[in-house]
Amino acid sequence: MSRAETTPRTTPRTAPRTEPEVRTPSPLWTFGLFRSELVTTFRRWRTLALLAVLAAVPVLVGVAVRIETSDGSSVGGGGGGGGGPAFITQITNNGLFLVFTALAATLPFFLPMAIGVIAGDAIAGESNAGTLRYLLVAPAGRTRLLLTKYATTMTFCLVATLVVAVSAFAVGALLFPLGELTTISGTRISFAEGLGRSLLIALVVAASLTGVAALGLFVSTLTNSGIAAMATTVGLLITVQILDQIPQLDALQPYFFSHYWLSFADLMRDPVYWDDLVRNLGLQGLYAAVFGSAAWARFTAKDITA
Repeated sequence: MSRAETTPRTTPRTAPRTEPEVRTPSPLWTFGLFRSELVTTFRRWRTLALLAVLAAVPVLVGVAVRIETSDGSSVGGGGGGGGGPAFITQITNNGLFLVFTALAATLPFFLPMAIGVIAGDAIAGESNAGTLRYLLVAPAGRTRLLLTKYATTMTFCLVATLVVAVSAFAVGALLFPLGELTTISGTRISFAEGLGRSLLIALVVAASLTGVAALGLFVSTLTNSGIAAMATTVGLLITVQILDQIPQLDALQPYFFSHYWLSFADLMRDPVYWDDLVRNLGLQGLYAAVFGSAAWARFTAKDITA
């Protein structure tokens, strides 16, 4: 018997197979994704056009009030029965009231429409452009991407509201006097306190749009067409606004997301009335939770083909 036959055969060892390690995005990477979304959103001509329109509204209101009162008469012919916001009769006494008037004029339509356009295009626009699959290839995850889109939309809410407020303040300071303010309750407050309340009102207005942002994001997950998502969101906004004005629906109107939008005027009372403000913010939180959850459920189960 040869040595080769007596030597036991050994099989070569193979290295144990390891599963590919899944990378978990770091918080810094998440911030980079959010920053990238912000840059992309605010570089678009559509976004800049929306902000320009919002900035132009206070200019038009201020110039119109200045022209109407150039002969010494008050706004609305002195009767105070004009159909404008309640603050408009005070603009000639203090230009800071133009901030409140501009926010009241833009909140029912212009601001929600702008938010609806941005939110409606958040997911559907990426799908229509064929970039959604590439975003998901990166270690983002659908939940993280959806939250980033919503955070970007909410940032636009804040920026858009501040654009209106800053534009109104600049125009009011140029065309009308500034100084102490008379609140709705008839008390006097300092200009610094009035400026602080103006900032608080702007923040409340931005927070009042959280429900619209969540609704638009949910609609954006239902279609691959950005235009269809934007049109649907804006159409829903207009429909809800109309329903909120029908007296026969007064039992349902407190549940419409737009019902307490103008409650920010209570911040100009002394003392401040908080009841409707709290109802408004609570209602917006409820809409954000419901439609945000619906958007997450739809997006995480959606078949991404583009």
